[in-house]
Amino acid sequence: MDPLKDRLPLRTPLSAHHHHDPVLDVVVPVFDEERDLEPSVRRLHAHLRETFPYPFRITVADNASADATPLIAARLAAELPEVEWLRLDEKGRGRALHAAWSGSTAPVLAYLDVDLSTDLAALLPLVAPLISGHSDIAIGTRLARGSRVVRGPRREVISRCYNALLRSTLAVGFSDAQCGFKAVRRDVAERLLPLVQDSAWFFDTELLVIAERAGLRIHEVPVDWVDDPDSRVDVLATALADLRGIARIGRHLARGTLPTAGLRRSDDKPPSDLTGQLLRFGAVGAVSTIGYVLLYALLRPAAGPQPANALALLTCALANTAANRRLTFGLRGRGGALRHQAKGLLVFVVGLALTSGSLAALHHLAPGAARSTEVGVLVAANLAATLVRFLLLRAWVFPNRRRGTGSTAA
Repeated sequence: MDPLKDRLPLRTPLSAHHHHDPVLDVVVPVFDEERDLEPSVRRLHAHLRETFPYPFRITVADNASADATPLIAARLAAELPEVEWLRLDEKGRGRALHAAWSGSTAPVLAYLDVDLSTDLAALLPLVAPLISGHSDIAIGTRLARGSRVVRGPRREVISRCYNALLRSTLAVGFSDAQCGFKAVRRDVAERLLPLVQDSAWFFDTELLVIAERAGLRIHEVPVDWVDDPDSRVDVLATALADLRGIARIGRHLARGTLPTAGLRRSDDKPPSDLTGQLLRFGAVGAVSTIGYVLLYALLRPAAGPQPANALALLTCALANTAANRRLTFGLRGRGGALRHQAKGLLVFVVGLALTSGSLAALHHLAPGAARSTEVGVLVAANLAATLVRFLLLRAWVFPNRRRGTGSTAA
């Protein structure tokens, strides 16, 4: 039982403070921050009063603090018209953001760390693209040109290694996953939050990966950032949790089960996921190549080299188009299947020309070539045809799966 529950309301009623609905709700997640909470909230409040041209709200999201943090938060909410607070029974930054953002009515939702390491001058540039509707999510980045960062070498190395790991394993396009300075449109948050499983520090990364894979527009803002020397984050535990999160998301990507359906903007084309497409296409192509070689070897004695090559290639092309349609480009159902197969057959003609041309050239240059040489030449030609096939499938057969303009970087 939480003894503070009996003394403090869970959420300060908005009707008590606001004559106009806020456009921006800035969430400040806290855990045992009795020293920094009041000066930081007052500084943030004064900054928004002076610089933000619309109604705003500051929500202090308390993660089960055991010190005087909730009492200070309640006092600030009673004193400052634009401040309210939310009390949670469990720790976790992701849990705090999920609860605060889910309960907010503001069209733009943001959060920042209570230590205010990020210069508040970047707050308006952060939320402006969301207010205008240009972007869906905005993040502060400490790793972009134009950012000015003051922190120790240990934190610098950890941050850069983490983001490099994300780029190499999950092929992300955003530059700084863990900067505590982000914003999202409420309509986007309503669709994203139910899909994010993590409730701690990996929450940010998971939300961004799902959003990027869905083709949502992510706007990056270079920030000035000064490290808090009194940070109490358990770096080792956080790093291990992040690695588990990366492995979990990686498994979803490998299986094609990342929950992005229904998230993309109505004015954007579906995302391409080029890396995933290449991996899935490569797997389908490998199976198709093995099937092609076996069929050619089976048909060659009775049909001769050219007919055997054509029949084997045609059979595998039909199966390959169907497999790529479903597995590589994620299309389900029968809609458009005949059109896709028809286009796939034209792509097959290109592959046939490459392989048959290679076979004809071999027989012209070496009439007595061994059967193993024939197969080797055909495999090499088939690999070249496979590359051409992927490009044609992606650009022409399944054009609606090409990536839209999903992200912008400042």
